[in-house]
Amino acid sequence: MHRSLHAIALLVFASTFAAAERRVIQPEGYNRGLPFTPGILIDGTLYVAGLSGEDPQTGAVPRDFEMEVKQALEKIGVILRAAGMQYSDAVSVQVYLTDMKLFERMNAVYRSYFPEPRPTRTIVGIAKLIGRSKIEITVTARKSESAPSLGATK
Repeated sequence: MHRSLHAIALLVFASTFAAAERRVIQPEGYNRGLPFTPGILIDGTLYVAGLSGEDPQTGAVPRDFEMEVKQALEKIGVILRAAGMQYSDAVSVQVYLTDMKLFERMNAVYRSYFPEPRPTRTIVGIAKLIGRSKIEITVTARKSESAPSLGATK
């Protein structure tokens, strides 16, 4: 019996630390030889790389800032959908801006993509991004369960 308990304990311990399934999310057109993966899905959580608003085909950054924000969010949407998720599955967003005066303009576009309740968010003002980009956005998402909200009830 003592050996059986040891065996069971060992199995429980091993299963707890088993390697999690790790799936690369690489939509068509997103592999341009860059040294990062657009998305990694592990244990139901999707980690989306920081993406700017450059056109995924041409690499051109739009002159219009709102279009740059929209394009960055559209690229994120492609990765979310490739992982079977949507914007409402985002739980955390990080936004990097090269000019904090652009915050309100970014926020106007951002609100149209993320429904209530919106994900947590961090906004960081930085000196520079690669090229002409003024924004970079990264997202962490987890597929929503149909569990009831733990918030206040009416």
